[in-house]
Amino acid sequence: MELIKAILKDEALIADMDRLLPAANGFQLWWLGQSGFLLQWKGKRVLLDPYLSDSLTIKYAATDKPHTRMSEQVLQPELLRNISIVSSSHNHTDHLDAETLIPVLKNNPGIQFIIPEANRDFVAERVKCPFDFPIGLNDGRSVTIGDFTFHGIPACHNEIDRDEKGHCRYLGYVIEFGPYKIYHSGDTLWFDGMTDLLLPFEVDVAILPVNGNKPERKVAGNLDGHEAAQLGKAIHAGVVIPCHYDLFSFNTADINEFVTAASTIGQSFRVLKMGERYDQPVKQYIV
Repeated sequence: MELIKAILKDEALIADMDRLLPAANGFQLWWLGQSGFLLQWKGKRVLLDPYLSDSLTIKYAATDKPHTRMSEQVLQPELLRNISIVSSSHNHTDHLDAETLIPVLKNNPGIQFIIPEANRDFVAERVKCPFDFPIGLNDGRSVTIGDFTFHGIPACHNEIDRDEKGHCRYLGYVIEFGPYKIYHSGDTLWFDGMTDLLLPFEVDVAILPVNGNKPERKVAGNLDGHEAAQLGKAIHAGVVIPCHYDLFSFNTADINEFVTAASTIGQSFRVLKMGERYDQPVKQYIV
């Protein structure tokens, strides 16, 4: 099968990021595939749930759940520099990949690593980092690193799972910086109270999965395209950017279902190709 080509990849993608690094107006988001994004604002870079390897394809090659890649890898993780913060929403490899994170942590001195507190033991073992290095969050908790504040939001994948201390194993994050707020949901279904948690943030961009929840895939599910559009509308998101599709052939969705659903209800959206950039216009502070 011919792989879906990235809009930009490797050195060309890095050049696009570098060109806009000093930009003073708005912010930029690049889709790196699956739920991975790079956020860039005023010379700072934040890396969200990156999966930039073939570790899952290799791991499941001889099983009844082959992770056959549909799209080419957009970037070698060793190329990522000047990263201030990297996050993982949960322990599944496409959101916590050692082959991606180990070189990112090595090549970015001073980087901060945000994870669900419930996953600390697992994360430290997988990425070979000191136990106390990651910054652990829980739902209802926030942490500020430089100009960025991460707010923990529970994620339901396929349930809101907590450890013995009540810490969520699956999280989404609302990321607040300057006048902007982005919601990166991680992997989640729509759960009771979700809208009420998110509405007060008035998010400018909601990054939501659209691959759906099908038990026959033998993996935990997510919002489908219709649900992602409806959730964006319910929380008054400025723009919805769909993700978590077109990477593995067994666990994807037709993006046109999301496009039709969002268009029908008047929810603003932007569908990115892998390696493509979203530019958020400048937003003034309200005093």
